[in-house]
Amino acid sequence: MLRAETVRLELAERIESDQLAVGTRLPSEPKLAAELGVSRATVRDALRSLEKEGLVRRVQGSGTYVAHPRVPNSLDMNFGVTAAIRQGGMRPGIEQARHWVEAVPSSEAQRLGLDPGEDVLVIDRVRTADDRPVVASRDVLPLKLLGGREDIADTLAAGSIYDVLEDELGITIQYGIANLQPVRADGSLAQRLRVEVGDLLFYLWQIDYSETSDPVLLAHEYHLANAFDFSIVRRGPGKRHT
Repeated sequence: MLRAETVRLELAERIESDQLAVGTRLPSEPKLAAELGVSRATVRDALRSLEKEGLVRRVQGSGTYVAHPRVPNSLDMNFGVTAAIRQGGMRPGIEQARHWVEAVPSSEAQRLGLDPGEDVLVIDRVRTADDRPVVASRDVLPLKLLGGREDIADTLAAGSIYDVLEDELGITIQYGIANLQPVRADGSLAQRLRVEVGDLLFYLWQIDYSETSDPVLLAHEYHLANAFDFSIVRRGPGKRHT
C-alpha cells in the first residue's frame, strides 16, 4: 500500500505541475510499472486512487486520461453555477440554451406559490467550464415576475440568472433551499453532457427566495459528479442541556 501511495503522489505531482496536461493519455499500466519500478497491481491501485480524487478518468478500452480540474462548490453558499466556475479559476460558458413559456405543472406550481396552469418561463441549457459541459440545468420562473418584459428572456438564458434578476428587475435572491441526490445519466443527459449512459451525476433541485421570502426561481441541475468538489459547513451540536 505504501508503494501505491508513493506512485499516486508521483503521478499527482506530474499532473499538478502540468508535466501531464489535461486530456493527456497516460502510458499503459505495464509501461508505468516498468518506468516506476513497481508491479502492475501497485500502478492499478494508484490509478484507482487518482480516479477517486478526480485527477484521472479511465475509459474502458481506451486508457487512462488526465481529467479536467474540479469546480469547488460550497453547498452552504448560494452563489450559482457561474460564480462557482469562476471561483475555480475556469471560464464559464453556456451551450444548447433555449427558453419557452408553458403552463406550470401542479408539482412545480406548489413550490413556486403559483396556481396550476399559470405561465412560467423555462430556461434550459448546459453550463460549461473551460468549454467542458459540467451542468445541465432547467430553471423555472413565474412569468409575472418579468412584468411584461418577455424580451429579457434571451438575456436570462445567456448569463447568470441571479445577476440579471437583480440588475434588470431589481429582484435579489436572498436564500435558497436545496435538495441533492445521486442519479445516473440517462440517454438524453449523457448526450448533452458528453458522458456515458449510467455515469454518476448529482441532481440538485432548489427553490430560491427573494428578500421578502417569496419564491422566485425553481432550479433543476444535473452536475457531473467528477467535475465538482462539493463541500458544506457542518456545525457541531454545541453545548447540550439535560
